[in-house]
Amino acid sequence: MDTTSYKTVSANDATVTKEWVVIDATDQVLGRLASRVAILLRGKNKTNFTPHVDCGDNVIIINAGKVRLTGKKLTDKVYVRHTGYPGGQRYATPKELLSRKPLAVLQHAIKGMLPKNRLGADLFHNLYVYEGSEHPHQAQQPKQINLNEI
Repeated sequence: MDTTSYKTVSANDATVTKEWVVIDATDQVLGRLASRVAILLRGKNKTNFTPHVDCGDNVIIINAGKVRLTGKKLTDKVYVRHTGYPGGQRYATPKELLSRKPLAVLQHAIKGMLPKNRLGADLFHNLYVYEGSEHPHQAQQPKQINLNEI
């Protein structure tokens, strides 16, 4: 019988190769940027992707305050949170949130696209978001990537 057999290879902590990448968020659409960053954090762009292992890259996002929202989302979209007290429901639009906490809108979008479990929480720790164009991770020699190539 002349057949070739293939073995399924699962990645683990010893075989995973994690890289550092830099993404410039200037004039990028929020949802498209968040979905591509979630793919990089999860490691779904790699050939040895394993669903239960952190095999994604460390992602640095610069110029996060310059992200773009299409349509009327800047004023019509509503973020809802609760303080934990009775009657403590609070509402905020992306315009208000960008003026108060410029990084929160992008972090919220990316976190919502990651798994809702311990792995998702660990993956979110591999994300570094900065408002300006400078970041303190030069020692890791991050690679600048273009999101349209992913």
